[in-house]
Amino acid sequence: MRPALPALLLGAVFIALSPIFVRLSEAGPTATAFWRVALALPVLWFFFRGPLRGPKLLFVAAGIAFAGDLAFWHQSIRFTSVANSTLLANLASIFVTLAAWVFLGQKPSALFLAGLAAALAGVAMLVTTSLEFSSSGLAGDALGVVTAMFYAGYILAVKALRDRGEAALRLMAVTSTLTALILLPVALASGEVMLPQSAYGWLVLLGLALISHAAGQGLIAYALAHLPATFSSVGLLLQPVIAAYFAWVLLAEPLVPLQIAGGLVVLAGIYLARRGS
Repeated sequence: MRPALPALLLGAVFIALSPIFVRLSEAGPTATAFWRVALALPVLWFFFRGPLRGPKLLFVAAGIAFAGDLAFWHQSIRFTSVANSTLLANLASIFVTLAAWVFLGQKPSALFLAGLAAALAGVAMLVTTSLEFSSSGLAGDALGVVTAMFYAGYILAVKALRDRGEAALRLMAVTSTLTALILLPVALASGEVMLPQSAYGWLVLLGLALISHAAGQGLIAYALAHLPATFSSVGLLLQPVIAAYFAWVLLAEPLVPLQIAGGLVVLAGIYLARRGS
């Protein structure tokens, strides 16, 4: 368990850097999402071992869901604050339980419903701060919620594959490849800037791909396999907090009292919802 805990925390830090890389990218948001996975593929496939162990359709579903997650989240980061977009994307765990309720008839507990109510109250506080600071903030917050829906779909597909014995790194390699294949035509059709204009721009994309995607996701996948689920879910709640701190220090993005309070309420709601799932 000892190496797993540092892996979880370091993975959370690496993933928390991803919205910073997105903000600094010289490419468009969808193009940045494409390069995020495409540049990580050589590393992921280098560690690929053994045959696939799940239905191909589940891999396709995971790739589509992850492509939607990245595309909408990168757009959200451009329109609203890093703190808001990251916090709202973490509502995915709530959508997972709601999907199980709607499609599988798994009635949620009272604790989950209390967490859901708290999370929605926190979201209302975050949206209020967005309306006060930016005309595009509300659109960015809405995209953050859509991100959470796609991420919930990705979580469900990945869980189904993991339950069938699929290894985390094989799963990352295949889903990242599918995600890149989906995002490339979308980015080209959008008319966004596809290529960075400088060596600095390429370094930003490499940092996003290798630090946030390959290393961050890989460390968390390792940690989740060796830590209790409840402890891991609480530890991962550090990610939006760290992201907000990085945005404050590196991007001079202010945090107002109502936004801080709303963020804490959202985190508390997510925590309660996870405990009650």
